[in-house]
Amino acid sequence: MNSLVYDSSYPNKVELVELRKPRPQNSSDCIVRITHAALNRRDQWIREGLYPGIVNGVVLGSDGCGSVVEGPDVWVGRTVLINPNIGWGENPATQSSTYQILGMPQNGTLSDFVRVPSDRLIEKPSFLENEYAAAIPLAGLTAFRACFTKAAITSAQKVLITGIGGGVSQFALQFAAAAGAQVFVTSSSDDKIEKSVSAGAQNGFNYSEVNWSKQAAEIGGFDAIIDSAGGASVNDYLKLIKPGGRMVFYGSTTGTVPGMNMTRLFWSQAQLIGSTMGNDQEFKNMVSYIEENAIIPVIDHVYKKEDFLEAFNRFKSPEHLGKIVITFQ
Repeated sequence: MNSLVYDSSYPNKVELVELRKPRPQNSSDCIVRITHAALNRRDQWIREGLYPGIVNGVVLGSDGCGSVVEGPDVWVGRTVLINPNIGWGENPATQSSTYQILGMPQNGTLSDFVRVPSDRLIEKPSFLENEYAAAIPLAGLTAFRACFTKAAITSAQKVLITGIGGGVSQFALQFAAAAGAQVFVTSSSDDKIEKSVSAGAQNGFNYSEVNWSKQAAEIGGFDAIIDSAGGASVNDYLKLIKPGGRMVFYGSTTGTVPGMNMTRLFWSQAQLIGSTMGNDQEFKNMVSYIEENAIIPVIDHVYKKEDFLEAFNRFKSPEHLGKIVITFQ
């Protein structure tokens, strides 16, 4: 079978190599024939050596959609999504100390076949083609937990989603809009802002402009802000959050917060909330939410498996909007 394998000795760190097709190791294991898989930021971080616990010789990928070809009879022949959680644990509020994500250090979905326990499977939303369904798992779960478990978004609230463009922020926009919230976005690209407005956002702000936060302040404050970057912008968010509002962070791509305005934080009664991935019940709820609201994931481009380097390079490009999908058909 063809698989996209990470190894630090490869010139590009990832290569399409031939591996043996996996076989079930116990009665609950399923072998899924992957038709489509999607890239996530962690795949690129692994490729750049910036992710903890990297192991050579591992098949990358956390998102996948395909058909079950071996396993318990109840699953064989069904088209499924794969829940990338491994060992979340008993506490729904936080992952366990042994928690892992499919695709490192265990073989992931960027392959013709993958072996997963049957409790990691859920039937694909029937209205979605496989390429769209494959875009859901990791980004959709991360956005769902951030929006609803952590930010507690409800209808009529004002929500700011920063750095619109990646898979998680796109799902957050779609989820919050479907809940009836008034959604606003930030980006350094006017084109991405325009496309976000077409997708349901009320408006957007170009954060490369010096006065963007003053423009955003005219909205009258946000009930929730969802961010993946951190860094100096957090002090801007403290000016924009309503008293008692919630700022949810699912990443820190621009690092720590220099000179954080602690006075504004405690006086505003605002909450800074960390979030990552989500538990198994949230995964089920997320897929149901997508079905109930007929949400179609935003795909930037679909690449053949042989063109994986183009896919990774497109992922790094600031122009990409939505998910990058690779087909293994």
